[in-house]
Amino acid sequence: MPPGDPILDAYSRAVVSAADAVSRSVVKIDVHGRPAVPRGVSPRRSDAPVGSGSGFVFTPDGYVLTNSHVVHGAARIQVTMDGGRAHEARMIGEDPDTDLAVIRVDTPGLVAARLGDSSRLKVGQLVIAIGNPFGFQCTVTAGVVSALGRSMRAVSGRLIDDVIQTDAALNPGNSGGPLVTAAGEVVGVNTAMIQPAQGISLAIAINTASHVVSQLIREGRVRRSVVGLAGQSVPVHRRVARYHGLEKETAVLVISVETGGPASRAGIRPGDLIVGFAGHTVGGVDDLHRLLTERLVGAASPVTLLRGADKLDVTVMPAPQASLAGVGS
Repeated sequence: MPPGDPILDAYSRAVVSAADAVSRSVVKIDVHGRPAVPRGVSPRRSDAPVGSGSGFVFTPDGYVLTNSHVVHGAARIQVTMDGGRAHEARMIGEDPDTDLAVIRVDTPGLVAARLGDSSRLKVGQLVIAIGNPFGFQCTVTAGVVSALGRSMRAVSGRLIDDVIQTDAALNPGNSGGPLVTAAGEVVGVNTAMIQPAQGISLAIAINTASHVVSQLIREGRVRRSVVGLAGQSVPVHRRVARYHGLEKETAVLVISVETGGPASRAGIRPGDLIVGFAGHTVGGVDDLHRLLTERLVGAASPVTLLRGADKLDVTVMPAPQASLAGVGS
């Protein structure tokens, strides 16, 4: 038999190794509850299965990360582990604004997936998606990072920024499963595929998820303020960063501004680069989201901008999240 192509052999080994490293942490999630039904139609019993998805164990003591839309409104959640063991799970908290949720399984011997750093991803990098499409447990698909810094709208209407686009095939049931590098590190939470397009799949960056998860475990929800803009993380040219004395060579590019919102009233415009907020350096959307806590509502907060060749300081007064709909930050 002729020897295989060394490049294809290396690709195969990378996918196999990553799948081996993470598959034991991936779970199938079955949701039971009373779904909404049209008037005049008899509802199914409250314990009837109404949907399924994927998730993955991220701590040895049973915390599981998945999508909010997988478990939202569930009366009962059942998790099937690698090997077929089924366990009851309980909701810890969910954040529809980032389509993330944490549930917990009380069972020993769990293997936690290793989390990576999504900020280090590169376009063209190999990634592997693992999940349970149509109930087929621990299905593995592979592809590349197609683009970074995408945005998608959550069911709450808020834009989720810094979304990872890949061409790793996703199908119904993949939602909540991990997106993994060749090193076996989770860098995203698979959340959506664009229909009817083929080869366009989206994942929530694990750096975003890590910030959300800590609050969900602590409080069961994420408390936020907003300034009324949508943005994405972009690089800043080294010479520009050096000229303005910036600590980071990245910033938040303002894509759009909510009419009449705090950012609009402060004079922030699409095309501005946000490099500082509330006395902290801002190197990306995740930095800005972390700073927009509930305590900043109504507080005069300085914002440092790059607009063209100029460095500007403006003051914004963040609003409660519920008062603005359809904004990213």
